[in-house]
Amino acid sequence: MSVENLSVATSTAAKKGVVVIGAGLAGWHVIDAIRAKDTEIPITLITADSGDRYHKPMLTMAISQNKRASDLVRASGSEAAKTAEVTLLANTQVTDIDPVSQTVQVRSTAQSDDTLTTIGYEKMVLAMGAHPIFPKSLPQDLVWHVNHIERFSQLQEKLAAGSQHVAIVGAGMVGTEIAEDLLKAGHKVTLIDLNDAPLSQMLPAKATARIAKAIESQGIQFLGGYQVSAVTRVNNDDSEDGEKLQVDYAPLSTDADNTDTQPLEPLMVDHVIASTGLTVDEQLPAAAGVEFDRRTGIVVDATTLRTNAANIYAIGDCMSINGVACRYVAPLRAQAATIADDILGHDHSGYNHKPPMIRLKNKAISVMVTGVPQAAGNWQVKTESDDELVMDLIDDNEAVSATVTIKAPAVPKA
Repeated sequence: MSVENLSVATSTAAKKGVVVIGAGLAGWHVIDAIRAKDTEIPITLITADSGDRYHKPMLTMAISQNKRASDLVRASGSEAAKTAEVTLLANTQVTDIDPVSQTVQVRSTAQSDDTLTTIGYEKMVLAMGAHPIFPKSLPQDLVWHVNHIERFSQLQEKLAAGSQHVAIVGAGMVGTEIAEDLLKAGHKVTLIDLNDAPLSQMLPAKATARIAKAIESQGIQFLGGYQVSAVTRVNNDDSEDGEKLQVDYAPLSTDADNTDTQPLEPLMVDHVIASTGLTVDEQLPAAAGVEFDRRTGIVVDATTLRTNAANIYAIGDCMSINGVACRYVAPLRAQAATIADDILGHDHSGYNHKPPMIRLKNKAISVMVTGVPQAAGNWQVKTESDDELVMDLIDDNEAVSATVTIKAPAVPKA
């Protein structure tokens, strides 16, 4: 963050502008929505990275397509900021928020000193997203995540050396998609999950069993019902660089009657990727005095997306509506439009949250989900054949609250 940018940011704030924290899809969507209706209001965008614009869902498909990080970037942060006429404070950390004086304190991570700068705001939008959860058994210095383009780029560089063995811990949507992408790129893949099948926290066993069968038929090794206890670096003479990662794991539940069970042989792999869920950092929500839930994120009003703190909004991965985290891309445009209208004082009908269609990007099997799925519940079979399974989740009022449709992939014509 340059002195010039700081000066511009301070000037911007003096004009009663908008401060957006976070330059992911959510943050840029808010800026786009505001600029579509007001080209004059000052906007300052603060981000811990470069602020480059890219479509994060593409990260789980890009390795097999041999796409570099540079291929995924639609515009650099500086280019996008110039186009949108916003002040970009890249590589900048927000250290504190004072909702009374309506100021934020920031420091540049690109400079060696710890000088803090205070920036004022009239309206603020928290769009800082969520970050990966790393259980103690998955040390961050040894384990990758694919939740940000910078880490994706670093992993891709390592994988470019040739076919390698990758263990993925967590078989939710992201873990299952990455597993297929790595396999298509020529790597050996082991997918490990606490549950007996992928997507088991979302869908019933009858549905997830089909998903497990499909990914295993591709050649992905799926270890369901296992918990990783440790990941350690070891020397290995068979590895070109002399080092491997040892993954120790064990059954989540053991058979008490089987006293002769032998310890499981550890996995020896080249890389480990954590796909064990997301969490929202509580530091800034706590500083801003906004209502916050450790599990789901910042609590917002369902209609306006305002927090309980005056003049502060939240959007995207970091927020929750009616106790449910909002971590899908599809609703972002509508969320941003509501926030823009509310900030600018325009009349609007309010945000109407509709759960988006969830679509697994794997080619081995087609999985589409509508509504709000949860594994536990009254799931009823609507259609069942070798090629298709359709199930409805029936709520306490006998209404359909979610539907899952699973189809075998179409066979290409000869």
